[in-house]
Amino acid sequence: MNSLTAEHYLLEVKLRRDRTPSFDTYPFSLPAVKELGTLKLHPKVTFIVGENGSGKSTLLEAIATSWGFNPEGGTKNFNFGTRRSHSELHAFLTLGKSVKRAKDGFFLRAESFFNVATEIENLGVGDSYGGRSLHEQSHGEAFFAVITKRFGGNGLYILDEPEAALSPSRQLAMLVRMHELVDMNSQFIIATHSPILMAYPDADIYQIDETGFSRTAYEQTEHFLVTKAFLGNPNRELALLLE
Repeated sequence: MNSLTAEHYLLEVKLRRDRTPSFDTYPFSLPAVKELGTLKLHPKVTFIVGENGSGKSTLLEAIATSWGFNPEGGTKNFNFGTRRSHSELHAFLTLGKSVKRAKDGFFLRAESFFNVATEIENLGVGDSYGGRSLHEQSHGEAFFAVITKRFGGNGLYILDEPEAALSPSRQLAMLVRMHELVDMNSQFIIATHSPILMAYPDADIYQIDETGFSRTAYEQTEHFLVTKAFLGNPNRELALLLE
């Protein structure tokens, strides 16, 4: 598939390795960065999974910033900063874009969602998010309102650990909404720990470890295997953990 026939907006992400400083310093020492070459993205959904500290959130933030999103989240029209904490990794990435142009887009991350909700109020654009202040809803309700009310299709949506704000039943509802948006010519890039979300069938899953990225079948991810083992016999697993 070349850029002229691509169904998606973002084809690949490439690290300019010849321009990077030492891979012994942050953020280049993170496995998600240190072992990054060219990451090919699925036309519909790409999951990036890995242990805490692997660098998946740092990589997602850099991709989003390179695309033009605010590092703390929001659309390309958001231009605020409560605390400069993002890395300079975006300056060392090259995004392979198709000729297809996204009409919508959003960078949604659980850890800085409060700041995004505040900016939405400051901009006076709450009607696009359901007409009710996001600060007057629970964290999970507000987060889900953005996905259901603001995401309009024909867009690139980058989500960083959305399950942190969502109950298991809301994660199932999010799968339905994702599928609706995919059918509306949308593309997702998602960093997650959720075995519910990463079960979405038409997707690529990249698992990060110390050796880099490996495309992994859902049933072979650590998240699936650990969850299955625990739910299959919680008493046995607890006995092993707590003995």
